[in-house]
Amino acid sequence: MEIRRFGPGQRRPEGPPGTRGVSGAMLMSDERAVVTEVAFGPYAMITPHSNETNTALFIVISGGGFVQVGEERARVNHGEAVLWPPGVPHGAYTDGTEMRAIIVELVGEDGRVVDAAAGHGTGATPAEKAKGALAERQRTRAEYDSAEGEPW
Repeated sequence: MEIRRFGPGQRRPEGPPGTRGVSGAMLMSDERAVVTEVAFGPYAMITPHSNETNTALFIVISGGGFVQVGEERARVNHGEAVLWPPGVPHGAYTDGTEMRAIIVELVGEDGRVVDAAAGHGTGATPAEKAKGALAERQRTRAEYDSAEGEPW
Protein backbone atom coordinates (compact mmCIF):
# COMPACT_ATOMS: atom_id res chain seq x y z
CA MET A 1 0.00 0.00 0.00
CA GLU A 2 1.26 3.45 -0.89
CA ILE A 3 -0.14 6.51 0.86
CA ARG A 4 0.28 9.89 -0.82
CA ARG A 5 0.20 13.03 1.30
CA PHE A 6 -1.34 16.27 0.10
CA GLY A 7 -2.93 19.36 1.62
CA PRO A 8 -1.38 21.89 4.01
CA GLY A 9 2.37 21.40 4.40
CA GLN A 10 2.65 19.33 1.21
CA ARG A 11 1.89 21.97 -1.44
CA ARG A 12 4.22 24.13 -3.53
CA PRO A 13 3.46 27.11 -5.79
CA GLU A 14 1.59 25.73 -8.81
CA GLY A 15 0.40 26.82 -12.24
CA PRO A 16 1.48 28.40 -15.52
CA PRO A 17 3.34 31.75 -15.58
CA GLY A 18 1.22 34.57 -14.15
CA THR A 19 -0.58 32.29 -11.69
CA ARG A 20 -0.93 33.78 -8.21
CA GLY A 21 -2.19 32.58 -4.83
CA VAL A 22 -2.35 28.92 -5.94
CA SER A 23 -0.39 26.01 -4.48
CA GLY A 24 -0.60 22.32 -5.25
CA ALA A 25 0.67 18.81 -4.69
CA MET A 26 0.97 16.14 -7.37
CA LEU A 27 -0.73 12.93 -6.23
CA MET A 28 0.31 10.72 -9.15
CA SER A 29 1.78 10.90 -12.62
CA ASP A 30 2.22 8.16 -15.21
CA GLU A 31 1.58 7.53 -18.92
CA ARG A 32 -2.20 7.53 -18.32
CA ALA A 33 -2.85 10.55 -16.11
CA VAL A 34 -1.52 13.34 -13.91
CA VAL A 35 -3.54 14.01 -10.75
CA THR A 36 -2.91 17.19 -8.76
CA GLU A 37 -4.57 18.76 -5.72
CA VAL A 38 -4.65 22.59 -5.88
CA ALA A 39 -5.60 25.19 -3.27
CA PHE A 40 -6.68 28.73 -4.15
CA GLY A 41 -6.46 31.54 -1.63
CA PRO A 42 -8.76 34.58 -1.82
CA TYR A 43 -8.25 36.46 -5.12
CA ALA A 44 -6.10 33.65 -6.52
CA MET A 45 -5.86 32.73 -10.20
CA ILE A 46 -4.60 30.04 -12.56
CA THR A 47 -3.83 32.17 -15.59
CA PRO A 48 -5.76 31.15 -18.71
CA HIS A 49 -3.59 28.78 -20.74
CA SER A 50 -4.07 25.81 -23.03
CA ASN A 51 -2.68 22.31 -23.04
CA GLU A 52 -2.45 20.96 -26.57
CA THR A 53 -2.42 17.27 -25.62
CA ASN A 54 -4.40 16.60 -22.44
CA THR A 55 -8.06 16.65 -21.55
CA ALA A 56 -8.39 17.76 -17.92
CA LEU A 57 -11.15 17.47 -15.37
CA PHE A 58 -11.21 20.27 -12.76
CA ILE A 59 -13.07 18.86 -9.72
CA VAL A 60 -13.98 21.33 -6.95
CA ILE A 61 -13.81 19.57 -3.57
CA SER A 62 -14.28 22.55 -1.23
CA GLY A 63 -15.16 26.22 -1.46
CA GLY A 64 -15.89 27.79 -4.80
CA GLY A 65 -14.79 30.26 -7.42
CA PHE A 66 -14.90 30.72 -11.16
CA VAL A 67 -13.65 28.78 -14.20
CA GLN A 68 -13.06 29.82 -17.77
CA VAL A 69 -13.11 27.65 -20.89
CA GLY A 70 -12.48 29.64 -24.07
CA GLU A 71 -14.51 32.84 -23.70
CA GLU A 72 -17.11 31.23 -21.41
CA ARG A 73 -16.93 31.87 -17.65
CA ALA A 74 -18.99 30.26 -14.90
CA ARG A 75 -19.18 30.08 -11.12
CA VAL A 76 -18.33 26.67 -9.62
CA ASN A 77 -18.79 25.29 -6.12
CA HIS A 78 -17.73 22.18 -4.23
CA GLY A 79 -19.28 19.07 -5.73
CA GLU A 80 -18.97 20.36 -9.33
CA ALA A 81 -16.49 19.50 -12.08
CA VAL A 82 -15.54 21.22 -15.34
CA LEU A 83 -14.03 19.59 -18.44
CA TRP A 84 -11.04 21.46 -19.87
CA PRO A 85 -10.61 20.22 -23.47
CA PRO A 86 -7.19 20.16 -25.15
CA GLY A 87 -6.18 23.18 -27.22
CA VAL A 88 -8.79 25.49 -25.60
CA PRO A 89 -7.63 28.25 -23.21
CA HIS A 90 -8.85 27.55 -19.68
CA GLY A 91 -8.25 28.86 -16.17
CA ALA A 92 -9.75 29.29 -12.72
CA TYR A 93 -9.91 32.03 -10.11
CA THR A 94 -11.47 33.06 -6.82
CA ASP A 95 -12.90 36.36 -5.66
CA GLY A 96 -12.82 36.77 -1.87
CA THR A 97 -13.23 33.04 -1.19
CA GLU A 98 -10.98 29.99 -1.06
CA MET A 99 -11.28 26.90 -3.26
CA ARG A 100 -9.68 23.46 -3.36
CA ALA A 101 -9.77 21.24 -6.42
CA ILE A 102 -8.39 18.04 -7.87
CA ILE A 103 -7.18 18.30 -11.47
CA VAL A 104 -7.08 15.04 -13.44
CA GLU A 105 -5.25 15.30 -16.77
CA LEU A 106 -5.98 12.28 -18.99
CA VAL A 107 -3.71 10.86 -21.69
CA GLY A 108 -4.32 7.64 -23.66
CA GLU A 109 -1.86 4.72 -23.64
CA ASP A 110 -0.50 5.65 -27.07
CA GLY A 111 -0.25 9.36 -26.23
CA ARG A 112 -3.63 10.26 -27.74
CA VAL A 113 -5.95 12.45 -25.73
CA VAL A 114 -8.58 10.52 -23.82
CA ASP A 115 -12.13 11.76 -24.39
CA ALA A 116 -13.38 11.48 -20.83
CA ALA A 117 -17.01 12.09 -21.81
CA ALA A 118 -17.11 9.20 -24.26
CA GLY A 119 -14.60 6.86 -22.62
CA HIS A 120 -12.51 6.67 -25.82
CA GLY A 121 -9.13 5.03 -25.47
CA THR A 122 -9.81 3.67 -22.00
CA GLY A 123 -12.02 0.67 -22.63
CA ALA A 124 -14.39 2.20 -20.10
CA THR A 125 -18.04 2.87 -20.69
CA PRO A 126 -19.08 6.52 -20.56
CA ALA A 127 -20.37 7.82 -17.25
CA GLU A 128 -24.09 8.45 -17.10
CA LYS A 129 -25.52 11.77 -16.02
CA ALA A 130 -26.60 11.59 -12.39
CA LYS A 131 -30.28 11.53 -11.52
CA GLY A 132 -31.56 13.11 -8.35
CA ALA A 133 -33.10 16.10 -6.72
CA LEU A 134 -32.51 18.42 -3.82
CA ALA A 135 -33.64 17.06 -0.47
CA GLU A 136 -36.67 18.72 1.05
CA ARG A 137 -35.62 21.62 3.29
CA GLN A 138 -36.18 20.88 6.94
CA ARG A 139 -38.06 23.48 8.92
CA THR A 140 -36.19 25.32 11.65
CA ARG A 141 -37.52 25.51 15.20
CA ALA A 142 -38.62 29.12 14.54
CA GLU A 143 -40.72 27.99 11.54
CA TYR A 144 -42.38 25.12 13.39
CA ASP A 145 -46.05 25.45 14.44
CA SER A 146 -46.19 24.36 18.11
CA ALA A 147 -49.82 23.28 17.58
CA GLU A 148 -48.45 20.34 15.59
CA GLY A 149 -46.79 18.82 18.68
CA GLU A 150 -43.11 18.26 19.44
CA PRO A 151 -40.83 19.34 16.55
CA TRP A 152 -38.30 16.47 16.93
